[in-house]
Amino acid sequence: MLLRTARSLTANPCDAEDLLQTALTKTFMAWERIEDHRALDGYVRRALLNTRTSQWRKRKVDEFACEELPEPVGLPEPDPADRQVLHDAMWRAVMKLPERQRQMVVLRYYEDLSEAQTAEVLGVSVGTVKSAVSRALGKLREDPELTPAR
Repeated sequence: MLLRTARSLTANPCDAEDLLQTALTKTFMAWERIEDHRALDGYVRRALLNTRTSQWRKRKVDEFACEELPEPVGLPEPDPADRQVLHDAMWRAVMKLPERQRQMVVLRYYEDLSEAQTAEVLGVSVGTVKSAVSRALGKLREDPELTPAR
């Protein structure tokens, strides 16, 4: 569980392991000062956060000034017309959903409400929102208009 916390604080799994090892070492070094040994998880989590914050503040900047900026490497921007076609196809697929599922999908993904907020707006339980949205997304995945050609 502590490794999962460390992984959420870093982008690299190896860095997460190093971070956790450092936090555990700090915990061991402070063992005499820790009054409640039942709360070690919280102490180690705080050590993880403090260590990561210190690393972030001390990070080495590998940037340097140059005469010309290099061209960005990556994928070209998609054609706006293709994006609009996909957007229209997605909206048509959403409109095919039953009304209740459509309401939940629109609130969750178009209005960016949380599951709890969606449940509150519709007067249903969070579990109802989760299951209905899951079924709706399954239907959208099966829609032939949205399935990429193979």
